Amino acid sequence: MHDLMTESRTNAAEFTVSEISNALKRTVEDAFGNVRVRGEISGYRGPHSSGHAYFCLKDDRARLDAVVWKSAMARLKFRPEEGMEVIATGRLTTYPGKSNYQIVIENLEPAGAGALMALLEERKRRLAAEGIFDAGRKQRLPFMPRVIGVITSPTGAVIRDIVHRIKDRFPLHVIVWPVRVQGDTCAAEVTAAVSGFSALPVDGAIPRPDLIIVARGGGSLEDLWGFNDEALARAVAASKLPVISAVGHETDWTLVDLAADVRAPTPTGAAEIAVPVRDELAARLANVAARLRGCTSRAIERKRTSLRAAARALPSPDQLLALPRRRFDEATSRLGRGLEVNTHRKRARLSAARLSPATLSRRIAEARRHLDRDLARITAAFRGSVREKRSSFSRCAARVSVERIERRNGVARQTLTAFADRQDRAMFSRLERARGRLGNADRLLTTLKLSHEAILERGYALVMDREGSVIKQAAAIAVGDMLSLRFADGEAQAVATSGEAAGAKRTKPQEKKVAAAGQGSLF
Repeated sequence: MHDLMTESRTNAAEFTVSEISNALKRTVEDAFGNVRVRGEISGYRGPHSSGHAYFCLKDDRARLDAVVWKSAMARLKFRPEEGMEVIATGRLTTYPGKSNYQIVIENLEPAGAGALMALLEERKRRLAAEGIFDAGRKQRLPFMPRVIGVITSPTGAVIRDIVHRIKDRFPLHVIVWPVRVQGDTCAAEVTAAVSGFSALPVDGAIPRPDLIIVARGGGSLEDLWGFNDEALARAVAASKLPVISAVGHETDWTLVDLAADVRAPTPTGAAEIAVPVRDELAARLANVAARLRGCTSRAIERKRTSLRAAARALPSPDQLLALPRRRFDEATSRLGRGLEVNTHRKRARLSAARLSPATLSRRIAEARRHLDRDLARITAAFRGSVREKRSSFSRCAARVSVERIERRNGVARQTLTAFADRQDRAMFSRLERARGRLGNADRLLTTLKLSHEAILERGYALVMDREGSVIKQAAAIAVGDMLSLRFADGEAQAVATSGEAAGAKRTKPQEKKVAAAGQGSLF
């Protein structure tokens, strides 16, 4: 019985792990080759470095791993976000390495326009609270730009419409920054283009635009979803260059339209807003020039009429010059006669003024009379001044009496005596204070035994020469010098029997002995 049971067990087919995994993979892929799954995105962190995206789809009871390959990510009409409810179209497959299954997504779409609109409204409300859409921060467009930067797809009809419209209205330099206007990378490329135009140098190799046009054709909400990106709206609002938004048709509104400085209903309308019509400007300029010429002509005619009226009121040049001309003729006729008369007068005066001894004597006599007269006047004036000064001195002498002078001298003498007494007292007081300080210093010197008498009491002697000067060095003593030795109890005279030459090196054997004994030297 036991052998039969063992035989029955061995009759079952054996599979390897890989065979089971591959069989399950074929079964799942055959049964679920094309499915649509509705769920909420969970764990989305953006595309991997390889370009693939890995996340989960979940509902309230289960979750399903999902993967979007790089080729499919480029075809998506909007960027997936965490928590977004979507409908994923793809196929189920298994991953043998972990024994789990997943959905390979080929297409991804929101689970209804309501969800996208709710997300869009939430972004719009958040950006509006930050002031991104405020009208006060929007820039004015240049009236006549020289360079226009266009951010759009280089292969669509939008760029052709914009370039054609600009060429018809006012031909100028147009720079196109090619971007994708749909798909997962749309927002990032447009954001980089807006920032790139703003970062161009003014005098660089690529001319910097005076304004930017962000354009795209019409489409559904999903098609335009890349222009509802928050980063793109912030880049447009922070652009240093004015931005015209022309995304979609007139009824389509995106966050870029709200953040831009000007919103155009269509790409063609953006071109019309960006540049004026050259023919209209030329016509307006011609009209203004014609008006200016007419105004100038009328003004000149009015001035000419006023000048003519003023000229009629003025007399003719002959009338104005008649009287001066007559005076000039009369002066001319009198000029010759006047010159002759003047010449005769000068000649007569010169003849009368010729120098002669009589003339010199007469002039010297006249000068002497003038001098005597001036001397008499000076003498009289001097005598009068002396009399006046003498009279003034007499009046002053009368006012100053001897008694008054003696009284003043007495007062001065008393004041001087008082000052002398004060000086004597001050000097006596000062001498007393100095005598007191000297006595205190002497007592202090005696108390501390610092005086030379105290040093002499200890057995030292003071050596002096005949003039009474203290000798401090043996080099200062010569043979035969008279020396005076002062001791504590008196003085004694001595004669030097030996000595050193002046300037010799000083030696102090006695001081070394005293220092060795612990005693100091005064000198």
